[in-house]
This record gives sequence, structure tokens and C-alpha cells, in this order.
Amino acid sequence: MTGLLEGRVAFITGGASGIGAATTQILAREGAKVAIVDVDREGGQDMLSELRSYGAECIFICADVSLEQDVQTALQQTVNKFGRLDCAINNAGINGKAKAITDYALDEWDRVMSVNLTGVWLCIQEEIRQMLDTGPGSIVNVASGAGLSGHPANAPYSASKHGVIGITKSAAIQYGPSGIRINAVCPGVIETPLAARLMGDAELSSRLLKRHVLGRFGAPKEVGETIAWLCSDLASFVTGAAIPVDGGYLS
Repeated sequence: MTGLLEGRVAFITGGASGIGAATTQILAREGAKVAIVDVDREGGQDMLSELRSYGAECIFICADVSLEQDVQTALQQTVNKFGRLDCAINNAGINGKAKAITDYALDEWDRVMSVNLTGVWLCIQEEIRQMLDTGPGSIVNVASGAGLSGHPANAPYSASKHGVIGITKSAAIQYGPSGIRINAVCPGVIETPLAARLMGDAELSSRLLKRHVLGRFGAPKEVGETIAWLCSDLASFVTGAAIPVDGGYLS
């Protein structure tokens, strides 16, 4: 442990699996007190047990980021437990279905937006309120490379991630003078359960792999390390950024 975030309080949504789980482990490794938030109660409890087994101070909160009351309660529980909020990572998200725009039903569109975009909106509102009360902080939104380019097979997902970047930049401008830094990371294909469907299609997987100039897909911890850096004082002059963590995909 290097203690990059020693004594700080971190709140992370979608913290029970994939990028969220790797980030949670890294935050704890760097000395943060962590509130793990996820709809997956079993996965969240497993992560809680793992972190506590090596002495991390953490709590698990079962919450749905698309529900305003759940978000407000989760943030309040975090501050009640730890006394403040220093870092927030809005990572919870879903893929949606890969199909043509003309085949997408409205309820499918609404579901992607409710988690990926409204969820970030609700979280960042409450996180900013808490940080304005307890002191400066850092917020990191997990967007996607699909938020910086089009996604021909999943337009709702791409639209939601473009929206996350828009929220990030707008909030960074408004709250920078208050000492709150707000950034986004934009992963390429990362080997997580969420991406497992892509890996199961050999032709699609091969095509995507060729777009990653490093010749491989990413590991969740590689995104998590970037997030931890953005939460730390090492990134003290970084705000309003949408940082690709994509093995050169967008280049």
C-alpha cells in the first residue's frame, strides 16, 4: 500500500464486480475508507468480506442508482458512517441490447438511460451537495470509449455515455471554483462480466481486438488505477477531462 488516498472517504457505485470491484480494491489498498454501493447484495457482501479480511474500513449499501431515494439514502449513510465525502466514483452501468436503432423499444431505451445517465445525474447531484458541506473533493464518472465515438450496434448505450461526459464537463466548470474536481474515464473493451457477451462472439471479439493498438483488451485494475489517480492529489490540476483508457482504440 502506498497510501495515496490515506484517510479519505470514497463512495463507489457498481462496486461489487468488474471495473467497480477492481477500483474498490485499489481504493482500499491506497488507504481509503470505502462505501461500496451495488444492487447485487450477495456480490457486495462478498466484496465487503474480502476488504475487511485485510483490514480495510468499509461498508456495503444495497441501492439502485436509478432511484433518487436510494441514492440520497446511500450518500447519507456514507457520511453518517465516515463523517465526510472526499471521493465519489459513479461506475454503475448496463450494456443494453446490441441491435438496430429501429428495433429498439422505448422501454429498452428508458432502462439504459435510467441506469447509465439518470443514475450518474442523481449521484453527482447528491455527491456535490455533500462535498459542498464537508469540503473539496474529486468525482470520477465511468463513461466509455462509446461516449467519445459512435456505437453502430448499440446507440442507446453510446448516447448515455455521451451524456455522462456532458454532465462531467458541465459540472466541472460549475463546481471547480468550489474545489470539486470532476472527471470521466472512457474505457475501451475491458475483460469484465459486462463484456463477456462480446468475448463470446469470436468474429466480433477479433474485430475489436484489432482496434486496440496494444494488441489486447484491458484489465479492470488498469481502469481502477486511473480512477484512483484522479481521486488523488497527484491529479490536483485535472478537471473536466474525459480520459480514454482504451489501449489506443480511439487513436
